[in-house]
Parts: sequence; C-alpha cells; structure tokens
Amino acid sequence: MPIALITGTTSGIGEATAHTLAAEGYDLIVNGRRADKLKAQAKELVDRFGIKVHQMLLDVRDADAVSSFFATLPEKWHAIDVLVNNAGLAAGLQDIENGDLDHWNRMIDTNIKGLLYVSKAMIPILKKTKGHIVNIGSIAGKEVYPNGNVYCGTKHMVDALNKAMRRELAEAGIKVSSVNPGAVETEFSIVRMDGDEHKAKHVYEGFENLIAQDIADAIWFVLSRPRRVNVNEIIVMPTAQPAAGVVLRNLGL
Repeated sequence: MPIALITGTTSGIGEATAHTLAAEGYDLIVNGRRADKLKAQAKELVDRFGIKVHQMLLDVRDADAVSSFFATLPEKWHAIDVLVNNAGLAAGLQDIENGDLDHWNRMIDTNIKGLLYVSKAMIPILKKTKGHIVNIGSIAGKEVYPNGNVYCGTKHMVDALNKAMRRELAEAGIKVSSVNPGAVETEFSIVRMDGDEHKAKHVYEGFENLIAQDIADAIWFVLSRPRRVNVNEIIVMPTAQPAAGVVLRNLGL
C-alpha cells in the first residue's frame, strides 16, 4: 500500500485529507501537537478504513524534533510516496505598525520553517520512491489584503518554495504541486482571532464558504493524476470570493 505523510492532521484540511487518502487505500503518518487528539484520530482511521497508521507527535516548528522523528522512523515506514505540507496558521489581523511579534514569529516558524524542516527530511525518502510533495498554500500567496501582511508574506514564500522545489527535484522524479484555497471554514479563523469564536464566526457569515473536504478533494485530484501529469498548482475559491479580501455577502450565491 502507498504511504502518505500529512502534517497538521488533527483538524480542518489535514483531517479531511487523512480520511480521503485512507479511503483511497493509503497507509498514513499523521501529525499533530495534541497527543490525545492524534491518538484518537489514529484509532479512528485504523478502525474505519483498516489501514496502518503511524503517529508523528511533534510541532513542525521544532527542527530537532523533526530530525529526531525521521532518524528513528521504523524501517517499514520509510517508503513514503506522498508528503502533504498542510500544517500552517494565521495569527492576528493588524497592520504592520500594530502587529504582534509573537503572531509574526508563529506564522513564520510554522508556515515557512516548518514546511522546510519536514521537506528537507523527506526529500531523501521521496527520491527513492519518486514521490509527490503537495504544499498547501493560500490565495494569500497569490494576492494580498488589508492587515494580512505577514500571513500573506509567509504564503507568498510557500508559493516561491513550491516553484523552487519543483525545479530542483524534477531530475529526481519527484512531483511538486500546490493547492491554494480561499476562505475555508475550519479552526483557521479561531486561531487567527486568538481563540475568540464569536469573532471567528463573523468571518464566514453571509456567504457559502469552502469546507475542508473541498480542499481534500483537490489534493486527491492532484495525487491521482497519471505519472506523466504534474498539476503545478490549483487555486480553489468560494464562488462568493472573487479575490483575496473580497467576499460578496448576502447575495444568495
């Protein structure tokens, strides 16, 4: 059975992707920082889909933890075919003058450094399997919007890294793709609003947003193409969101 490693699987897009790939017959390495949720997810995937699951309990921002995980990964899990770099977050919604340094560091460390740490460790494995990297970007990596400054910057970096990886790894037979969502209702806005669920709810009011399964479906489409086909990138938007930072509310779309 093919093996996929997905970062950030305990909620949202990562969770939906784990279920989608499990349904397609992938054994999975699932990742998260919350031991209880990761353990429960692993059990659910095994019980529901009859696959094998290995837990990657760590924060992708921790370079030493990432290196240690791969150094001690059991041999039977070495033939990884797919890496989905999903772990990421937005923190805060302020202009640069009033930005919070902790918010900035969390976004930079997770969205950029975490992706790099996991990718660096995975590339030697993927060279052997001629595997596939799917980076989860954002419309914020294609456009910018007011008060999204640093988050947009990190996702523009993901876009650049996606292109760089594809060029660097082509000769090794590794495919590299990105899926770039618009507004998806997950825990994303709750995290961005520092846990304020009331504020987060308003982000999605008055229009039909994307759901995590929409992005998991796009990821599966990318992965399921024939070997001769690489989908370089996909942008997936709600019908009511024609551009980053522009949402048409209460129009019945």
